[in-house]
Amino acid sequence: MSLLTRRMTRLVAVLGALVVAVSISGPASAAGWEPINGTGSTWSQNALDQWRRNVSANYGMQVGYTGSGSSAGRTDYINGAVDFAVSEIPFQSNPEDGSPPEVPPRGYAYMPIVAGGTAFMYHLNIGGKRVTNLRLSGAVITKIFTGSITKWNDPEIQSDNPGLAMPDKAIVPVVRSDGSGSSAQFSLWMSKQHPDLWTAGMRSQFPIPANGKGQARSDGVAGYVSQAYGEGAITYVEYSYAIESGFPVAKVLNAADYYVEPTANSVAVALLQAQINTDAASAEYLTQILDGVYNNGDPRTYPLSSYSYMIVPTVVGGTFTEAKGATLGAFGSYMLCEGQQQAADLGYSPLPMNLVLAGFDQIKRIPGAGSASVDPNACNNPTFKPGDSPSSNQLALTAAQPAECDRRGPNQCTTGTAGAKEDTPVTGTGGGGSAAGGAAGPGAADAPVAGGPAAAGTAVYDEFGNLISGDGAVAGVATASPFTIGDDGWGWEESVMLGAVVLLLGAVILPPFLSPRLRRANGPGDTSTTGAAR
Repeated sequence: MSLLTRRMTRLVAVLGALVVAVSISGPASAAGWEPINGTGSTWSQNALDQWRRNVSANYGMQVGYTGSGSSAGRTDYINGAVDFAVSEIPFQSNPEDGSPPEVPPRGYAYMPIVAGGTAFMYHLNIGGKRVTNLRLSGAVITKIFTGSITKWNDPEIQSDNPGLAMPDKAIVPVVRSDGSGSSAQFSLWMSKQHPDLWTAGMRSQFPIPANGKGQARSDGVAGYVSQAYGEGAITYVEYSYAIESGFPVAKVLNAADYYVEPTANSVAVALLQAQINTDAASAEYLTQILDGVYNNGDPRTYPLSSYSYMIVPTVVGGTFTEAKGATLGAFGSYMLCEGQQQAADLGYSPLPMNLVLAGFDQIKRIPGAGSASVDPNACNNPTFKPGDSPSSNQLALTAAQPAECDRRGPNQCTTGTAGAKEDTPVTGTGGGGSAAGGAAGPGAADAPVAGGPAAAGTAVYDEFGNLISGDGAVAGVATASPFTIGDDGWGWEESVMLGAVVLLLGAVILPPFLSPRLRRANGPGDTSTTGAAR
């Protein structure tokens, strides 16, 4: 083997190693995303954690997040300790504990990120069998969490549940011991719907009832209820936590006299009546007004539906830079579009188009986020498709009507809820029935159950919203192209990889071509080039 050939061989090996090294350095190196960090809500944490894993695996984007509660997140933002915060309520000008007003020293905006239902997860047995079909009216819920109703066989609870022989067992209401958006949302609903029973207004710090327990964070209250010692307990928590824990939630009585579970569809229907503060000069710009949700007369409505915000900076300052803004803007676009595809499976409800458009407007205000996608026609969100009006919601169009046994009256559905889908047999004086089989919403067919068999003629879509089988005319999800996060352009890594490929090709192609010519040039007795290598 000639010296030239051996050198070419070594070069091939070196270049091959370089190509492998650059390739396995991962998307983080290729994209150059600056790491960002935030704190706040545990209500929306399950969705955030999934999205953070997604962008880390797919784009090399590092997004840190600690679920410390909405109040703690807002405080961290004010102190400049984080790049963003997540909260269900805005900064408070008159905090309930008498502390100074919450006034951030840097600009900010509220960006909607995910919708969901504040659910009532419980742990109750009758005759050694777990109850999965509990029903509760708003007044009863309020009395439970104010300590007025203390036994599960209270006549008002029994009236809600004619199909169950309610046990003579103490109720343990489990509430948040830390400042939380969950407490704020729940207490705001009680103050609006049952002001005669709850007079404390909206409170992120919830008073612990005399017969109750206090636990920090959403996983804390859900964890207490799910333990063996939690039998008899009930808590308020995002629906996602009940699904994750494998526990049921109470169906809540709505304004149309139906008991409804906080599914993705029932939340979508409810939020059709949500209003948004559109006063750009207001400190609460883009925050939610939920009075219409609470009183929505559609039978499919879950009345305690709402959504969560990411608080994003609108100016550079402290540790926040334009480079971080590029990451935050791209992550925001991912959450509003592709991330919403997983919302229902995680126990949330995807944001509708009007909130996505509002979110896009806030992304535009983030310094450095100019390259983030804010095109609704390229947004793979399951609530809308290209050409829809901002007020439409595909999930609401396809939401089924509740079953007749979910109407307030002498009958009670036996079907389980949330993370506990097993039926509960009728043990009381009322009749039973299945919650399945309600008629579809106006103008649309029922959507197929994820992971289950599709009915004949029903449209089935893949994870990107592309039609797999069935009649596309009954589409209930978007069919836009998959959303992708753009990188920050051609960088040194790409140049190295291109150069390495060119050199590698040259190293493979040139030796066979050059070797005969070099031997002829050297002659039979010339060892100046090849002889030293022998």
